[in-house]
Amino acid sequence: MDSINSKLPSIKQLQCFLVVAQELNFRRAAERLRMTQPPLTRQIKSLEEALGRELFTRNTHEVRLTEAGALLVDKATHLINEFTLFIREMNKEPSHLRIGLTRTLSFDNIPQVNEKIKQLISDEEIEIQNQTSSQLLQSLSKGQMDMVIIGERSLHSEQDFSFHWIYREPLLLAMPSSHPASLKEKIALADIADLPLFWFPRHANPVYYDKCEAYFQHLPFTLRRIKEPDDSLVLLASIARGKGMTLMPQSMCTFNQQGLCYRALTDDAQQSLNIDVYVATRKNESRQSVIKGVHALTGASAE
Repeated sequence: MDSINSKLPSIKQLQCFLVVAQELNFRRAAERLRMTQPPLTRQIKSLEEALGRELFTRNTHEVRLTEAGALLVDKATHLINEFTLFIREMNKEPSHLRIGLTRTLSFDNIPQVNEKIKQLISDEEIEIQNQTSSQLLQSLSKGQMDMVIIGERSLHSEQDFSFHWIYREPLLLAMPSSHPASLKEKIALADIADLPLFWFPRHANPVYYDKCEAYFQHLPFTLRRIKEPDDSLVLLASIARGKGMTLMPQSMCTFNQQGLCYRALTDDAQQSLNIDVYVATRKNESRQSVIKGVHALTGASAE
């Protein structure tokens, strides 16, 4: 019996295997697991030795699952899900919902979403936290949250989470009120192309960044960009002094200052420059309280 047990794979080995199987790239898998490649490679090698089978074929160009590896994916997923449920039961997981809200948006200023959140709160005990979208997804993956409301979904995360669309948040242009274009009700970026756009580095929010950049690349002119200050009040004060412009979620456009104004974008720009808001849950979530919460937020009817 001891000799058999000594050859059984560890949970860590199975977790490493599944991430590599999802990414089919050891570098990206190591990044997701927050480890370096050498220990990840050792985990996979130990798992292959324990099973007596190669799980991946590798060369300098690609990583592929072997037939044995493909068979292990379903089995390993089932085992880890069962073990996760067991741990939750052992730890007496809270019966109330734990919801995370992105602090990128002000839900108090989005009535159609805020009313649904309030309805949830009135129905049952709920714990709410405000963090960035990336922090919320990390909390969700660790079991510290039951569902999170975020801005934009990451395709890179669809292996781990389910995303349900709730609402599309318009972006407004924060601009100097002294600029001639401020007299217009809706503004095209071409109307204000003489000003630079305060912008952020891609790593801060890759999905939103790429969404906006895809639109910028099709403009018939070059949109100048300058680094935005970390402090939003400093940013808005700079705009009020005519130093540039920026795009902001409509629900966050509440700060008033002399020299600063907010204007809607043209209909064409609004189709691309926006934030899609999603509620995310862990993949294969089965708890009825969470499923009911998702239905309440999305307006879908429970089955």
